[in-house]
Amino acid sequence: MIHDLGFVQLDSIQVVARAHHHILWSRNQNYREPMLNKLLSRDRAVFEHFTHDASVLPMEFLPMWQRQFARKERQYGNAGWVRGLPDAPARAAIKARIRDEGPLSTHAFDTKVEGPKEMWSRPPHKLALDYMWYAGELATCHRVGFTKYYDLAERIFPAHLRDRMVPDNGQVDWLCRAALDRMGFGTPGDIQRFWDAMNAREVRAWLEGTQAVELQQVQVQTAAGDWFGALAPPDIETRLERLSPPTARLRILNPFDPVIRDRARLERLFGFTYRVEMFVPAARRVWGYYVFPILEGDRFVGRIEVRADRKTGELRVLNLWREGKIAWTAARDSRLDAELERMRRFIGLDRVLRDA
Repeated sequence: MIHDLGFVQLDSIQVVARAHHHILWSRNQNYREPMLNKLLSRDRAVFEHFTHDASVLPMEFLPMWQRQFARKERQYGNAGWVRGLPDAPARAAIKARIRDEGPLSTHAFDTKVEGPKEMWSRPPHKLALDYMWYAGELATCHRVGFTKYYDLAERIFPAHLRDRMVPDNGQVDWLCRAALDRMGFGTPGDIQRFWDAMNAREVRAWLEGTQAVELQQVQVQTAAGDWFGALAPPDIETRLERLSPPTARLRILNPFDPVIRDRARLERLFGFTYRVEMFVPAARRVWGYYVFPILEGDRFVGRIEVRADRKTGELRVLNLWREGKIAWTAARDSRLDAELERMRRFIGLDRVLRDA
């Protein structure tokens, strides 16, 4: 699933389940949380790094991710908000501790934030660990809960992948093609935003080069009935012929699911306007702190606010909003109950409480 999606975003918020676990469970209800950490820490089948946000990616993608290590190192090192980043000797000392002691989390260090604390303030050792993680010098070894343990990259990344050198234009070519392969079709902006591992100029240069001459020019109809031009893989017609109708299952998606991550594309194709409001002051929220889109077949039919109360063993439905002109039938309501029951089992609670 991770290979087919391309990446799965990581997130620490656990209103029901953390985003990465929820995303995988949405596609296979037999998924359980320990499975991902085994892929990361035991099998080394995935690694963690930054797409548009912190994510897990298939380890086999590593040679195509070297440019992203370099991009994020530059961005992180040059960012004006990274005040207090330890210098090279101080970073080397942190790295030496990891080399000698084994994987360490940020809790193994005790430097403090200097000056006034702000929302995104980080102590110097955390800035250094993150800088070396972005640069590919350190890698995530494993997690305990959501706490990340850093190790030397050469002890995590397989040598045959770490040492494989792919020219930068080859990496861009792979990133663009891999994005289109997963989206099916997209505009240049869609392609750029998929991984966020290249800029718009690099995507335009790729499109103007000989690598992309075989792409299909297609027209796509929006939810509003308008048409727009897009690019698709050369076998798009064969792919369309092989498509099977979506199942009728109703799914409660995570706010960070790849299906809805590109909000502009989501609204264009599905006519569904969605924003994450967890960082919006409560008085200015339209919906709520953590609201889940509801997908049924190929339509978004509503959104739901649901919360896991692990002390009482209850999965509580706080609010339910039906989407626009969607008729909320008894059958649809029954499918929602079935999804809530699947979600209850997934996170190991005793019962569902539903008033909405």
